[in-house]
Amino acid sequence: MAFAFLDHIRSMFEGDPGVRKVADDPVLSAELLMLFRMILADGSVSDSEMETFRRICRDAFGIAESSIDSVIEYLNESGYETTGAQAIALFRDLPVERRRVLASHMAEIAKADASLADTEIRLLKRTLEVLDVDPADVVKRRD
Repeated sequence: MAFAFLDHIRSMFEGDPGVRKVADDPVLSAELLMLFRMILADGSVSDSEMETFRRICRDAFGIAESSIDSVIEYLNESGYETTGAQAIALFRDLPVERRRVLASHMAEIAKADASLADTEIRLLKRTLEVLDVDPADVVKRRD
């Protein structure tokens, strides 16, 4: 109980720990921006896409559930400064497995609402091309 109170006081002075984590890691920021762009690619935001995004934030990146709304707000405020091309460029020199993880996360979000829009397919296809990731590798990763 006392630790939770101290953490709350600390976050008031230092900012949200999840937002700090994202802000301090350009690759993580870029990935979350790309995932958010996938959510918006079909022109609507579904509950299932947002739940998938939240799960990825928690499970893959260790962002606490209590921080995710603040992280989304941070991405909305800072994301307009970063184009998709700039975000994806941060991944080009990373190991292929890390690039596959991004592609897999994007595919998870695209499929979350059980409907693949043409715009989602195009965004994923272009991302795979730029990252030099074979689509079969993304499918294998999910199996």
